[in-house]
Amino acid sequence: MEQIINYIPEILLLLFLIITFLQSSLEKVFNWAGNLSWLKGHFKDTPLQNLVSFLLVTLLLMEFAAGLVCLLGVLQLAVTGDHTIAFYGAIVSSLTFLMLLFGQRIAKDYEGAKTIVIYFIPAVFLVYLLQP
Repeated sequence: MEQIINYIPEILLLLFLIITFLQSSLEKVFNWAGNLSWLKGHFKDTPLQNLVSFLLVTLLLMEFAAGLVCLLGVLQLAVTGDHTIAFYGAIVSSLTFLMLLFGQRIAKDYEGAKTIVIYFIPAVFLVYLLQP
């Protein structure tokens, strides 16, 4: 219990990332066709237009990995007080947000890019809090 008390901000940020990425990855799995169709339209007339399927798989795997590693990080923090796995979860999460930001910028969806930045800030802050 003491480990949980000592790491409340980190655990709350990890829970934020877990919810964000596990929900998003599961939504991609259960609505694959809808996501793929929307993204093909979103990236039409961009250099990524022929890579949408590959990039969606890559993003799905990154989101799932980010959520899973953050979940394992919460468990490790709560049980042992070690934050190594949580640190890697924060890094994978930050990299995933950068991938999303890159896509939004390429698609010239500047409003969508602003939204990604709002998610990116807590992820980078978590990297800062957890750095060895």
